[in-house]
Amino acid sequence: MSNVPSNLKYSKDHEWVDGEVAVGAKVKIGITDYAQGALGDIVYVQLPKVGDSVTEGAVCGEIESTKSVSELFSPVSGKVVAVNSQLDAAPETLNSDPYGAGWIAEIEISAPSSGLMDAAGYSALIG
Repeated sequence: MSNVPSNLKYSKDHEWVDGEVAVGAKVKIGITDYAQGALGDIVYVQLPKVGDSVTEGAVCGEIESTKSVSELFSPVSGKVVAVNSQLDAAPETLNSDPYGAGWIAEIEISAPSSGLMDAAGYSALIG
């Protein structure tokens, strides 16, 4: 059973958003417990760059595990204002603490989000 915190919003691509999802707000994003479990041992993360514009549902990075390479999709549209550079040296943090120290980026939202789910909706998606 995956951990699905009730205070976060979720994308169908298994990313989470922490914060008020409103234009002008800054939110942290990351991958869900379900995603890190499916990936297995994470060995590398290609982070988006500060200043990059990202689009909801579009690729913004990459996560490499011992099993596969997976694209990271942005759950919101906006501008990257910070990245978790600690993941460069310790990508396995995504496995051990996906909702805390394993956050990936902070994004300033530029457009309303259309596809985010609450915890109940995401739990139903992953079964």
